[in-house]
Amino acid sequence: MNDRTRVGVIGCGLIAQVMHLPYLTELSDRFDLAAVCDLRETVAAGCAQRFGVHRAVASWEELLDEPLDAVLIATSGDHAPIAIEAARAGMHVLVEKPMALSSEGAEAMARAAEFAGVCLMVGTMKRYDPAYERLTELLPAVDDLRLIRVTTLESPFAPYVAHYPLIGLDGPAGDPVLGERERDTLEGALGELDEETLWCHRWILLDNLVHEFNMLGGLLGEPDEIRFAHLSRRSVSIDMRFGRTDCHLSWVDLPGIARYRQELCFYGPAQRLTLELPSPFLRSMPTRLLVEGGEVGDAGSWQREEITSYEEAFKRELVEFSECIRTGRTPRTAADDGLRDMRLAEAVARTHFERTTTSHRTGPLLTGGAARAEAGVT
Repeated sequence: MNDRTRVGVIGCGLIAQVMHLPYLTELSDRFDLAAVCDLRETVAAGCAQRFGVHRAVASWEELLDEPLDAVLIATSGDHAPIAIEAARAGMHVLVEKPMALSSEGAEAMARAAEFAGVCLMVGTMKRYDPAYERLTELLPAVDDLRLIRVTTLESPFAPYVAHYPLIGLDGPAGDPVLGERERDTLEGALGELDEETLWCHRWILLDNLVHEFNMLGGLLGEPDEIRFAHLSRRSVSIDMRFGRTDCHLSWVDLPGIARYRQELCFYGPAQRLTLELPSPFLRSMPTRLLVEGGEVGDAGSWQREEITSYEEAFKRELVEFSECIRTGRTPRTAADDGLRDMRLAEAVARTHFERTTTSHRTGPLLTGGAARAEAGVT
């Protein structure tokens, strides 16, 4: 057990209590959960007691003084300052999405980790879903991919977490607000956009749609063009192009129905693939993969449903983090990956505000570093 990673968790909110802390405890052969941190001292103390942690603190600076190998950052604000200081202290970093609040902050995180020689991994956990991994195997065989459709029906999360014994969380308290420091960071990244665009960028693009961007990026790389973007608190519509393939992305807030639904659909003349992802708050709820086929000019067709596994993506994400620390290999959702998502979100916000079509090839993501290979669509 001496080779376990001593890890501290910064931010003991909803996703930490529902997913990260339980799975870090389950993975005790890999991790020694040594410290927890939350601004609310009673929450940090309660989580420490529940999960058998000996050290609970109220500031991340105090936690970074602990003799740790790694930190998991799950705070609600900008992750860049904490991640940079953790890397400078020689700690490996798993940072929850969004990676940062600006691409500049994300790049500073990546450079700090590279200089320190530590692992920096972004917690876009849907890339570790077994059904998503199966989709990556099947998609290259779809001949003449003509359309990609991504649809997310957002729903209240309270019904999905009410059965968990949560500490110090009383549920949502209306729309979140932009703090002064957050606004300054966003305006530094985007320029002087209107208040509604800044809000939608922060709380919809970065907090929600970063998952959709990341899943598409893992399959296809960067889009060549953002043709259209409309952002509002009620719904989002984005049209992009990957090579010759159109991609339509829709997100809608439906607060009256507790039936979250997320679909990624890929259409070719004789093949169709549909990934249906459940609420991310349900442990081990499997993702469905629908595979359809037929022959051009033939009335016959077929469909099969695949349940790939009941393994939890959040847990598999932690295993990936552990393996990257042990072996020194680059995580699947590394800094380049998160930086690409940040730049795409910023380009979408500008496209909406300026009402223009945007070419979006950024070239190598980190100057001086190797650009991530892309699965291009012709």
